[in-house]
Amino acid sequence: MSIFRKEEEEWTNSSFFVKIILVKKMIRTVFMGTPLFAVPILDTLLEYTDVILVVTTPDKCVGRKKELTLSSVKQEALKRGIPVFQPNKIREDYEEISKLKPDLIITCAYGQILPKELLDLPPLGCINIHASLLPLYRGGAPIQYALINGDEKTGITIMYMDEKMDTGDIIAQESIPILASDNLGSLSAKLSKLGSSLLAKTLPSIINKTNKREKQQEQKATYAYTIKREDEHLDFHKTSEEINNLVRALNPKPYANILLDDEETKIIEGYVGNETKMNAATICEIKKDAIGIACQDKVFYVTKLKPFGKKEMSAKDYLNGVNKEELMLKVVK
Repeated sequence: MSIFRKEEEEWTNSSFFVKIILVKKMIRTVFMGTPLFAVPILDTLLEYTDVILVVTTPDKCVGRKKELTLSSVKQEALKRGIPVFQPNKIREDYEEISKLKPDLIITCAYGQILPKELLDLPPLGCINIHASLLPLYRGGAPIQYALINGDEKTGITIMYMDEKMDTGDIIAQESIPILASDNLGSLSAKLSKLGSSLLAKTLPSIINKTNKREKQQEQKATYAYTIKREDEHLDFHKTSEEINNLVRALNPKPYANILLDDEETKIIEGYVGNETKMNAATICEIKKDAIGIACQDKVFYVTKLKPFGKKEMSAKDYLNGVNKEELMLKVVK
């Protein structure tokens, strides 16, 4: 008899999920994740299973002062009193996980591909929560690429893991629209919440092994490799829509950038204006609260930026501190 049969019915009828201590102790879970995006997933697992170990990336020295920084997932694990394991290379160092013999391994934005020995270890499988509608955007930057490409929707996929990158069988998917106002920060927050709720809905069938398994359509696969430094640069010889999409995709981190007077300036926010016949990459208009830069087709108005060596500021505040006549007709690189 299914240990979740009664609880699954109650979940379906009243959004009530099993919280019986005996059942929680039966499902011993290892969670693997790194950024803030993954924290709600960990919280869901803690509510519905016994999380016996959290695996995350090693602590890093961040910023000019090289301050040792813990991942968001590690911070949450320590707050919850869960043991933390931080291997440099999971393919070479996984004995800490193997000896625990977990029933289930769940990953979300962990950042490393698991070895076959781990994939074969838990009887309930290794499950990944991925921020795209697979097979679209396999890889480490699916949210960024959905914004860069101007997609109208994206979503969450819960899938079984295999030895390749994001190619395993699909268990469940759910989509949400991408709004014109969305950027990386806002869309990530929405998808993180969606991933948490979809996992809660899907866990009973995973535990009972009654979930569906749907193979991915390889011919439809696309890839979203990690954003490189050179990908952050804005080329105003492209269309205004392409410029706007990249600005949104890199906000709040690491921000898109241009060279102005041979100094890097971060472009944080802006909007698309009217058509222009000015040469692309030329500052063609100065408004009270925006700087217009000509693109291939239209003007892109910068409303928030971070000049080199300075703090983030509105375009209005920036313009109050510069000679506007000298700024006009400058070319950005």
